Amino acid sequence: MRSETDVVVIGAGMGGLAAAIGAAAAGLRVTVVEAGDAPGGKARAVPTPGGPADTGPTVLTMRHVLDALFAACGTRTDEHLTLIPLPRLARHFWPDGSSLDLFTDTEANIEAIRAFAGDKEAAAFRRFDRLSLGLWEAFHASVIAAPKPDLLRIAAATVTRPQLWPALRPGLTMRDLLGATFKDPRLAQLFGRYATYVGGRPGATPAVLSLIWQAEVQGVWAIREGMHGVAAALARVAETKGVRFHYGAKAKRIVRKEGRVTAVEIETGASIPCNACIFNGDPGALRDGLLGDAARASMEKTARPDPSLSAWVWAFGATPIGVDLAHHNVFFTADPELEFGPIGAGEMPEEPTLYICAQDREMAAPVPEIERFEIIMNGPAGHQPFPQEEAQCRARTFPMLAAMGLTFSPDPDSKALTTPALLSRRFPGSLGAIYGGSPEGTLATFRRPLARTGLKGLYLAGGERTRVPGCPWR
Repeated sequence: MRSETDVVVIGAGMGGLAAAIGAAAAGLRVTVVEAGDAPGGKARAVPTPGGPADTGPTVLTMRHVLDALFAACGTRTDEHLTLIPLPRLARHFWPDGSSLDLFTDTEANIEAIRAFAGDKEAAAFRRFDRLSLGLWEAFHASVIAAPKPDLLRIAAATVTRPQLWPALRPGLTMRDLLGATFKDPRLAQLFGRYATYVGGRPGATPAVLSLIWQAEVQGVWAIREGMHGVAAALARVAETKGVRFHYGAKAKRIVRKEGRVTAVEIETGASIPCNACIFNGDPGALRDGLLGDAARASMEKTARPDPSLSAWVWAFGATPIGVDLAHHNVFFTADPELEFGPIGAGEMPEEPTLYICAQDREMAAPVPEIERFEIIMNGPAGHQPFPQEEAQCRARTFPMLAAMGLTFSPDPDSKALTTPALLSRRFPGSLGAIYGGSPEGTLATFRRPLARTGLKGLYLAGGERTRVPGCPWR
């Protein structure tokens, strides 16, 4: 039987857009329903005096994934977006006044670290870089690019690489591995930061995820149109493949008949008959029954993972004063325990590390007087606001930056702040987690749900299925 629509995709986030394009390229008739007024999901922007500022992911890696989506629509990425390769990955700052730039070039990194911390630490970095590359090569096909983790391929890829075995010891964390690799605590802190790229704390995330460094060092691109512009471009090319989009259309129920998906109802009362549904949202929404009993029952055999980190996010336009910023910047706390200790206890960090995306820097164009910024402070997931949240977040953000020499004119107002509780409301079932399920724990990767659910015709895209960052939040 064929209905007017073969597949309904719920949610026009990045996963939903990719799924819609893939299904349309396979010859299926696709309809996307999206509760918001534009595509993108977490890849959204807010208006500022300097133009729309991203308030979600800011880093594009693994460009080949994006290129494949445009190719599936018979076109090329460069015909729709201006991608600018960034030789400098990020500029890093510490409270003691030291700073370090890292690059996509290995030898440039070795020389930068030699000047920063000496010959022994440069040699330690070379060992770490080789180890992370070996982990990337061993786990890419069997985990990162696989529909589900393949234990046999993992074993085959690692058994012949004894140099990787120390990093695979159960219970070994990124903090453990990096503490044994680097004597300079600043370098251990820097590379431990990559745990947060998939929503974990360095002291609880498995050491094997040090491979995330390779996802970035193999290439990072800035996007002139912004991350929200990527979503808009993907939606446009999806339409050329016949994909139909309905915005302001919130899904209410996934309908089951005779053991399979037969329709998706939306809150207006309309029903869209279909043969399959792809849910691009957090699976927690299905478990909570937010899309009906049939969808909830489809998840009964999958455990709800712990949520990943969330964040407080400032997105605003201003003029920066006092520090020469790159496109990507990290301002480290002097004591990581004052960040990750409170987060682990469900509290706002006492002394956070702050990531700043200066969205108009290194864009092959003059920097405007009013620039667009996104500042991210990691925090715990949760759906309840913290007491005096905006004031506390402001007090932990801007005085710390001022102490390190950076101020903004003007300071952002309260409307510029996105909180974990707001993210929880905006993305039901997520508890505000911005990376899906937590990567913490030896078996976390193997506990993530697969694309196929317990209901015939219902599939998952996004949310807890996230394994590694293709466009991570810093």
